[in-house]
Amino acid sequence: MKKTLLTGLQLVLFFAFGFLLLWLLYRNQQQAYLEDCALKNIPDAQCSLWDKLKNDFSNLNYFWIYLSLICYGISNLSRAIRWKMLLYPMGYNPRLSNAFFTTVVGYLANLALPRFGEVARAGSIAKYERIPVEKAIGTIVIDRIADLFMILAITLLGFLLEFDKISALAIKYINPSERFGEKMGLLIFLILFLFILVFVGWKFRAAMSKWSIFNTIRHLFDGFIIGIKSIKDVPSKPKFLLHTVIIWTMYFLMTYLTLFSFHVTENLTISAALLVFILGGWGIVVPSPGGMGTYHFMTQIGLAIYGISYEDGFSWANISFFTIQIGGTLLYGAISLICLPILNKNYKPVAILEK
Repeated sequence: MKKTLLTGLQLVLFFAFGFLLLWLLYRNQQQAYLEDCALKNIPDAQCSLWDKLKNDFSNLNYFWIYLSLICYGISNLSRAIRWKMLLYPMGYNPRLSNAFFTTVVGYLANLALPRFGEVARAGSIAKYERIPVEKAIGTIVIDRIADLFMILAITLLGFLLEFDKISALAIKYINPSERFGEKMGLLIFLILFLFILVFVGWKFRAAMSKWSIFNTIRHLFDGFIIGIKSIKDVPSKPKFLLHTVIIWTMYFLMTYLTLFSFHVTENLTISAALLVFILGGWGIVVPSPGGMGTYHFMTQIGLAIYGISYEDGFSWANISFFTIQIGGTLLYGAISLICLPILNKNYKPVAILEK
């Protein structure tokens, strides 16, 4: 009962955080919208940002939204294939359908509780494929590390293509001395604390090995490390890289195609789409539901660089967020939750070999 209440409280807090960011953005944009209307001698009664949002959604070209949703599905299919490649060296060959649907379940869980998706994904594959959770989580860590390298590489590409715009943006919003100077002491303390913790654990490992909880943790850690090491034994590293590129190409296309759906952004260049994609991607990293609020803020900044007003930028951010990130996840997630128990009703997984 306490665990259920705690989980419910976490859900409420994370959603409250996301909606608070979104509300603050909306309030600021509404004020800016009213000021713009005043300059044009338009009465306040005719300047509702909410009405503008409803009008923008009603006038979308949904053909591009549907194409973006297809890209969403392709990205998850490639992610499922890549995940199977990580599980194979450990002796597991899950169904592609199970790898695909449990991956989507992970994204669905992230909407409810940020960063819980990885656990839900590992738990789902463990349930249907009898793969130990700790090993599955190890492969998911590799999966995320590959994603981290890709977003860093794409950010570098965007920096090279749009150097002037990104450097100006960095100077405007980032001051390293202010950001890190006051936090350096805390960082040093945390590093020293971690070092002491590791030293004490190593020094008294013999005595600690008699504790049942220590052995349980060590067993989980060993399985986790096995999952991590699976990267060196993937059947085909070029194929692994190919699917990594496909995943992120589809992610970029989801942004690029959605720009075509909105009349204000339909004429932006591919390099502009890349910068908006990069900023939106980093916005999603912040632990709010699916990047709610932070995604809007970051993409608004990117669109403003190319002359898109903050009000129209806010509209596009909501279009992208609620049709693709929320709508796509709910659509594919619902299909996954329905299909998983049906497809696995009489399914009995068999390991390739014991490792």
